[in-house]
Amino acid sequence: MAVANKTPASQQETDQQATDHQTTGHHEAKQAPVKRVVVAGGGTAGWLTAALLKKVIGDAVNITLVESEAIGTVGVGEATIPPIRLVNQVLGIDEATFLRDTKATIKLAIRFENWKQQGQQYYHTFGAPGKSMAFCHFHHFWLKARQQGLKHDLWEYDLNYLAAEAGKFARINAKDPVLELPFAYHFDASLYAKYLRKLSEGLGVKRVEGKISYVSRHKHSGNVKAVHLENGHAIEGDLFIDCTGFRGLLINETLGAGYDDWSHLLPCDSAIAVPSERHENTAPFTRSIAHSAGWQWRIPLQHRNGNGHVYSSRYISDSQAHDTLMANLDTKPLGDPKLIKFTTGRRRQQWCKNVVAVGLSSGFLEPLESTSIHLIQSAIVRLIKLFPHQGISDSAVEEYNAQSKVEFEQIRDFLVLHYCLNEREDSDFWRDMRHLTLPDSLTHKMALFKQNGNLVREQNDLFLESSWLQVMYGQGLVPEDYHGLANSFSDEKTQAMLSSLYNIKREPIASLPTHDAYIQSMIDSANKTSVSF
Repeated sequence: MAVANKTPASQQETDQQATDHQTTGHHEAKQAPVKRVVVAGGGTAGWLTAALLKKVIGDAVNITLVESEAIGTVGVGEATIPPIRLVNQVLGIDEATFLRDTKATIKLAIRFENWKQQGQQYYHTFGAPGKSMAFCHFHHFWLKARQQGLKHDLWEYDLNYLAAEAGKFARINAKDPVLELPFAYHFDASLYAKYLRKLSEGLGVKRVEGKISYVSRHKHSGNVKAVHLENGHAIEGDLFIDCTGFRGLLINETLGAGYDDWSHLLPCDSAIAVPSERHENTAPFTRSIAHSAGWQWRIPLQHRNGNGHVYSSRYISDSQAHDTLMANLDTKPLGDPKLIKFTTGRRRQQWCKNVVAVGLSSGFLEPLESTSIHLIQSAIVRLIKLFPHQGISDSAVEEYNAQSKVEFEQIRDFLVLHYCLNEREDSDFWRDMRHLTLPDSLTHKMALFKQNGNLVREQNDLFLESSWLQVMYGQGLVPEDYHGLANSFSDEKTQAMLSSLYNIKREPIASLPTHDAYIQSMIDSANKTSVSF
C-alpha cells in the first residue's frame, strides 16, 4: 500500500517527542482495553487478517480496514500449504464455491527440477512415504532394504507422489491413515482477496477507501494514535495491523522496529512474474525449476498459469533474468512481466508498541515452499491467542515476537537446505551456495540425518519429518546407515511390509478422477447452489 511522503511539521514534532521519550525510559501506564482495531492495507494479508479477527473475536472489537483502490498489491502468491484449509473452514468457506470463485486448483506437492543436478528432479509432497512405526520412521526400513538391493525409490511409497504423477485427485475417506491424501490449493491471489473482502464486510468489518498520508503518535507512549488519509480523515485505533507491504509504513517507517537481513543465507533479492495461458491438462502440483542464478515457479490455475523467476541480482542482471523467464515459458504470456525487489529477512519486532506487522511488512522469505500466505495466517492466529482485550502488555508482545522469530528461522533453515546441498557446477551462484556458513540449527539436523537417517523436528516446526526427509534425500544427502530399530524386523518381514505398502499405495489411483474432472465437478456443485462471492 503506497502512501504520501509528506508529514506535517506538527506531526514531526510529535514523532520526535515520542522518539525522545523512548530513548529516556520505558513509560509505565495502565493500558486501555483494545476495542478498535485498524488494519492498514488490503490484499490477502489485510483481508485475511480482518476476516479471521472478526470471525473469531466477533463484536468484542470493531475492525476498520483502510485501503485504496488506486494502489496495487504484490499479488503473485498463488500456491499454499495444507493449513490454509483449516483457515477456510474456520471462516465457514464452502470449498466448492471457493474453488470456483478463486479459479483454484489442487496442490499435492512441489516438484523440484534441476536443484540437485541439471536434469534431475524430486518431489516434496504433502504426504509421507510408507507407514512409520511408533519409534521408527518408514525410511529406516526402506534404507535397510536398499542396502539389500531394493530398487524402488522412496517416493514410490507416497500416495501424493503417485496421484501427482498420474494427474489425479479426489478426497479419499479412508480409515487407514496410510491412504491419506493431504492437499492444499493454487489460486488467484487477487480473487482470494476479493473473496475475503466480501466475507469480511459481511461479518461487519468496515472498509475505508483512501491513501494514508501520514501517521500520528501519542505524545507520551509513542504508540500509533491514528492513520491520516489524503482526504483529511483520521482513523484512530487501539491496535493497528500493518499490512502495507514491503515498506512497512507503521512498523518500519513510523516505529523503526528494525530488520534482520538474511541475504547472506538466501541471496535471491528479485523476482519477475508473468501470467501465461493455461495447459490443456492441469497438473495438481507446483513446479520449481532451478536456473543459473535462481529458480522459476510454474503454478497451474483454472484460467491461466502463474510463472515467475526468483534470482540474485549479484549473479544475473534484471534483463538476463527476464530473458530466462520468457524463454522458459511453455505457454503464451498473457501480460507484461512484473519486477519485484525484496530483501530476505524478518522484522526484528513484528509486534512493536501497538502495531503488529502481518504479511510482507513482517518480513519476506522467498516463495520456494509456498509459505507466504501461511505466515499471514500464523501471524493472525498467534495474535488471536494473545489478543490484548484488557490492554497491551509487555509479556504478550515479548511472547508474540519470540514465537515469530522461531517460526521465521525454522522456515529459513528449510529453504537454505534446498540450496546448500546442490551438486551443480554450471554457475558461480550454485557453487557459492554450497559454501554458505550455515546456521548451527541446520548443520545439526543435517549431521544427524547423514549419520543414520535420524530426523529431528523442533517444537512447532511448520515442516514435518517427512518434509525434511524428502528434501534432504532429494538433494542428495544419503544416510550412511539406518536406525537399529529397523533390525527388529527380519529381512523377510521387511520385504513383505514394503511389498504390501507398495501395492496398498497404488490401490486408490485407478479409481481417482483426473484432477481437471474433480475441479469441474466442484464447479458444477458450486453452480447448483448459486452462491458467489
